Amino acid sequence: MASAGKVIKCRAAVAWGPHQPLTIEEIEVAPPKAHEVRVKIIATGICRSDDHFLSGAITEANYPVILGHEAAGIVESVGEGVTNLKPGDKVIPLFVPQCGECRCCKDPKTNLCYKNDIGKYKGTMLDNTNRFTCKGKIIYNFISTSTFTEYTVLDEIAVAKIDDRAPLDKACLIGCGFTTGYGSAVRVAKVEPGSTCAVFGLGGVGLSVVIGCKVAGAAKIIAVDINSDKFAKAKELGATHFVNPKDHKKPIDEVLADMSNGGVDFVFEVIGNTSVMSTNMITELLGLPASALKSAFFGSGTSVIVGLAPSSDMLSVDPMLLLTGRTMKGAVFGGFKSKDEVPKLVEDFLANKFELDGLITHKLKLDEINEGFEYLRAGKSIRSVIMMG
Repeated sequence: MASAGKVIKCRAAVAWGPHQPLTIEEIEVAPPKAHEVRVKIIATGICRSDDHFLSGAITEANYPVILGHEAAGIVESVGEGVTNLKPGDKVIPLFVPQCGECRCCKDPKTNLCYKNDIGKYKGTMLDNTNRFTCKGKIIYNFISTSTFTEYTVLDEIAVAKIDDRAPLDKACLIGCGFTTGYGSAVRVAKVEPGSTCAVFGLGGVGLSVVIGCKVAGAAKIIAVDINSDKFAKAKELGATHFVNPKDHKKPIDEVLADMSNGGVDFVFEVIGNTSVMSTNMITELLGLPASALKSAFFGSGTSVIVGLAPSSDMLSVDPMLLLTGRTMKGAVFGGFKSKDEVPKLVEDFLANKFELDGLITHKLKLDEINEGFEYLRAGKSIRSVIMMG
């Protein structure tokens, strides 16, 4: 392309600090260096994790930063040494990279990579430098991706090439929300046919857990949320029973035990709203991970933590809940090894093994990105997708 090797000026939504709206700015995007790829973003979803940084719930980030990590785009140019990607390829950025060389990447029991930036939030490329500038200032990268921009630069290990047939406005959800929820059911929990599942929290990720439980063959899928308006969509995607804790005087774990002969086989904690996670009411109504654990069958139930918690949150668990036979576990990105398995998930989507349309409630322009975050906070959206250009 004519822009290869040159600085690109484009628009991006920049977070100058927490507790501030994003501002649309003209930025400069440098060419990719060795083993890097510059990508034109076509579509990017607004994820609760992005809002954790804007709200200040996650405190470790460097600012100013370009957030966004759930996206799909087209390769614009590649740096020296990149051989498996070329301009024009459709791709999904990976917030969990896969270098293929570290202990994690070689271990089939984990999908992490030592070269990820999750929890560290350094905000740089692997060479500890940056590719974004705005108004003469360096703009930091976000967890190996930064997709709230018309162009981004990614380390080669943080890019997955996908089928050219994939519609990018839908496939972008495979970059985070869908895969995180779906994989938590089929890969992390390994939901079994005929089992009973409970899903705490019915946002985009929670509903993706519902899809995963259905695909895995669960006989009973109990959707739990304090907003009963979400139950219709959960039913459409596969939920069979519905519980609003506000309608019950009993603790939620006792309600679920009554519905499942003593406790559910698999329970998923997918509460992503930190503004309510910290209140006593939500602890009583929906439960935090420890309460979700109590909902699992005491002899052999599995509880999976899916939702991202605030930096200050700590988990306190009665050891007896585990000594009697329950299992508590968690994973990032649904346990999938990113470069290897994202292309396969896209192929499954194209083969109609699951559908993504029902998760998308809004399609917005970049100028409307703050409205998308308001929809998220108000519970008016499942997934808002920002369409670039």
